[in-house]
Amino acid sequence: MKSEGREDNASGKGLYRTKIFGFERNILFTGLTSFLTDTSVKMIYSVMPMFLMSIGASKASLGLIEGVAESTASLIKAFSGFWSDRIGRNKPFMLAGYAISAVILPLYAFVISPIQVLVLRFAERLGKGIRTAPRDSLIAASVANNGTGRAFGLQKAMDNSGAIAGPLIAFAILSLFPDNYRLIFLLAGIPAIAGIFVIIFGIKEVRKKNTELLQEFRFRDFPKRYWFFLAIIFIFTLGNSTDALLLVKANEAGIKVAFIPLVYLITNVVSVVAAIPAGALSDRIGKEKLLIAGFLIYAVVYLFFGMNVDEGTLFALFALYGLYSAATDGIQKAFVADVADASRRGTALGIYNAMLGITLLPASLIAGVLYDRVNSSVPFIFGAAMALLAALLMVVYMVTGKRQ
Repeated sequence: MKSEGREDNASGKGLYRTKIFGFERNILFTGLTSFLTDTSVKMIYSVMPMFLMSIGASKASLGLIEGVAESTASLIKAFSGFWSDRIGRNKPFMLAGYAISAVILPLYAFVISPIQVLVLRFAERLGKGIRTAPRDSLIAASVANNGTGRAFGLQKAMDNSGAIAGPLIAFAILSLFPDNYRLIFLLAGIPAIAGIFVIIFGIKEVRKKNTELLQEFRFRDFPKRYWFFLAIIFIFTLGNSTDALLLVKANEAGIKVAFIPLVYLITNVVSVVAAIPAGALSDRIGKEKLLIAGFLIYAVVYLFFGMNVDEGTLFALFALYGLYSAATDGIQKAFVADVADASRRGTALGIYNAMLGITLLPASLIAGVLYDRVNSSVPFIFGAAMALLAALLMVVYMVTGKRQ
């Protein structure tokens, strides 16, 4: 650590620059918070499709619930990002957002209809909307030496580590208490509550100077290539519907309900292993190249999901899906953080996250209707086509950028 960092720490400032296990303090503890919360969320998410169908929901309803909850709550992401830039603080938004999720998650145990799931899902996603952009802005502000790819890679790895622990816990509970989804929901609040204490005691605010605070929002203050990138992500996301349909497809292909959490586990194991190396690689070779590779992997995975494949092939596809996730999710956020001006970083990340969530509504509705009204192959073929188009546009983005 540099000497100026030690001086900051001695005076009580700059504690976020302290290195723990080779990562800045805030990067590590933000990742730990995500791990705990994602453990809770994925305990529920890994069994939610089967639970919803057990209380009368259709496959189209799955898409509707996910789409409405994500899209409506995502509007808050842009506002939370803007206000965190406006006041120069991120931690209060993180604390409020994670606390909402921790309170809501156990309430799924008491629902008796799909509409109640929708209400709780919206409230829980509202918490995510409040915390996401400020959290990502805090990560970017805590990074030294142009290491955003590696930092967001750790964030992604910790997210997916929770997504490994969650389904494993759900699998264990279902093995001991078959079809007892409500017990899973009740226990899911425990890790999320622990995450609140990590925020309070582990994460340090990265304060901005008054001259760095964002005063107003203007579209022209963001570079044209930022909006071009968002357009590419919009096209890709339009074919990237809820993962619930992947789990339903796996179940219909012959994988038993109790093993569905383990199928989802494969995706997250691969993503955890690959996320940090993928982030570090993107810092070296350029994030555009890794995103193109990720979109192409997604296209291949969804194309095969649209075919009648055996169970063994499905397991391989879920592994490849984890590789796609490692090559895109964190890298996209790191790319936005690099493109945006530091004073507008929270707003830029908020708009990006909001656009993702809003696009999920038409994406999930399209996929759900195609699944129910046409056949189970069409939504996956549509997703593959959108991913291929996004990859081609990303090539254009990269080539035109070199010419400037």
